[in-house]
Amino acid sequence: MDRDGFWELVEAARVEVDDTVADPDGVADALTKALGELALEEIAGFGVEWERLQAESYRQDLWGAAYLINGGASDDGFDYFRGWLVAQGRETWEAALADPDSLADVVDEDLGEGFEGFNGEGMLSVAQHAYEAAGGSSAEYWEVVEAAGIDSPDIPAGENFDFDDDSEMESRYPLLAGLQDS
Repeated sequence: MDRDGFWELVEAARVEVDDTVADPDGVADALTKALGELALEEIAGFGVEWERLQAESYRQDLWGAAYLINGGASDDGFDYFRGWLVAQGRETWEAALADPDSLADVVDEDLGEGFEGFNGEGMLSVAQHAYEAAGGSSAEYWEVVEAAGIDSPDIPAGENFDFDDDSEMESRYPLLAGLQDS
């Protein structure tokens, strides 16, 4: 599956959900269902493209934005954030990778009292779950994905900086930092 096919499936799942920002699990459920209608090879292809996107987005600047938006982001928390980001669709994904501060336009209405973070943990395993539901095994799925030879970095790309330095975060993410102050 190519990148366009990947995003077409994500977009089709997104239309099934009223508010993807607040309900990435709804996108995950719709996506798992849609993937379940495909052949095992296509499901695994989706998983391969997922892993490519995750490797490309393992970046310090995006992690900093996730940290600021969510009030912290552990290794797992950053993975969950990137799952949430995929659930927002291609346009938001590409804009965030071009300029993580652009996420201020996406998250501004959802910050505040009762906010629990932008967490798309359910998105992380949609391909594997669909593959297994369609009759394949977890081992077979990961064999196909790993055969694609995606280079998953051990450390995030880009300049390392202190996420706890308020002035640094404000200079890197003026729009997102402004949301935190309001």
